[in-house]
Order: sequence, then structure tokens, then C-alpha cells
Amino acid sequence: MKNQVVFQDKGRIRYKEAWDLQEALLKANSDIKLAAERGTPPHEVPTTHHLLFCEHNPVYTLGKSGSISNLLLNEEGLEAKGIEYFKINRGGDITYHGPGQITGYPIFDLEKFKPDLHWYLRTMEDAVIHLLADYGIPGERSKGETGVWLDVGKPNARKICAIGVRCSRWISMHGFAFNVNTDLDYFKYIIPCGITDKAVTSLQAEVGYELDYEKVKQELKAHLAQAYDYSYSSDDKSFREGETSSQSAHS
Repeated sequence: MKNQVVFQDKGRIRYKEAWDLQEALLKANSDIKLAAERGTPPHEVPTTHHLLFCEHNPVYTLGKSGSISNLLLNEEGLEAKGIEYFKINRGGDITYHGPGQITGYPIFDLEKFKPDLHWYLRTMEDAVIHLLADYGIPGERSKGETGVWLDVGKPNARKICAIGVRCSRWISMHGFAFNVNTDLDYFKYIIPCGITDKAVTSLQAEVGYELDYEKVKQELKAHLAQAYDYSYSSDDKSFREGETSSQSAHS
């Protein structure tokens, strides 16, 4: 039987609100696992898988292994441009989230999927690579650099999807940031992921026109389910009817 995932499209929300929600969902699952009797098979522990889609106001986030030197604005510069900043508890270095970008946060109990972070990250990349293929774009991996890239090994190599995660008791949080109609100028004020020799791109920049953001969200949502081989919960009205809650959730 396939895993069931509860999906929420949170629409446009501030980063801290999404972070707090992730922490709450991870803690709920962690508490369930702690309360399970010793020796209970993982598939019998009643944890719940979640997937959150968000679109954030402009924000830079710096992972645990990142360097503040990769943020090229001081506090006054951030305030002047209306950009928030957070030092957070995921892996990786600095990245940007903002309008026109799909930020996805899976809170999965990987013991019910596969307790293997390498597999988890590569599968996330697979979902994005398959989506790009639908648009005739050959997405790739770059050795030693998590995420999805274009033209790897060439002078114009560029990243289209950043990935950074945290895992506690095999429960995941944080996730990916896929540039759809993203304003790439915001990346000028950081050294994205601490990588100096590669650029950043978006789906819009690659295809040459503004995408239907809601349509791309549904496509990516379907590719994630296919890549991880799960189904969406039967109460997930948005997936069954092709609707999202984002129209009422923008702030």
C-alpha cells in the first residue's frame, strides 16, 4: 500500500510562519515515534506525512553550514530592499525565497519510505528534472552540489532549484526552492549556496515567457508523488479537483 501524504498549499506567507508550521508538524510526528512501543514496525507507527507548498515574501535563509559572508547586504541594506533574513537549521548555505518561486516542504517519516538521506535528496531532484523535461529543458545534477542544474560542466552552468533539508528521527523538514517566475535580481545580493562559479536561473528565463504559476505547482506536485511513489490523502480536495487554496491565502 502506498504512503498517503496530506498536502497544504499555504499560498503567500512569511517565511517564519512556514518554518513554525514545519517545526510543529515534525514535533508531532517525533512525539508519536517516541511514544510508540519499542519494537513496533515503522509502518505501524501512526505518523502522518505532509507536503507544504508556499510562496514567500523576499527572504534570505542561511543554513547551518553556511557563511554569513555570502550575504552581500548589511542590516540596513536588507531593510531598504524589504528583505528578511533568517539563520536556520537546515543543511546548506544561503539561498533566496520570494514571489514566483515554489518552495516545498515535505515533512515525511522516511522510515516509512526509505531511511536514506541520499535517496531522499536524489528523488527530490528527480521530480524537478522530470518536470523540466515536460518543458523541453534537460535538468541535471552537479557532482557534489545538491539541487537541479542546467548545462553542468559548461561556462554558463546555472541552478534552477535549490535543496536543503533537515532530518530528525528520520522525519524530514525544509526542502526545495524551484524558480518559476522568480525575480532573479535578488540573487545578486548573495553568493547563492556559497557557489561562486555558477549562476541562477528560472523556468521563465529558460522558456522565455511567464508561466502559469498555479499550473506548474500542480505539475510539480504530481511529479513528486510519482517520484516518491505516494498518493495524496483522500481529503486532499485541491489535488483531486485541481484547485489550490492560494487564492484565499495571499497576504
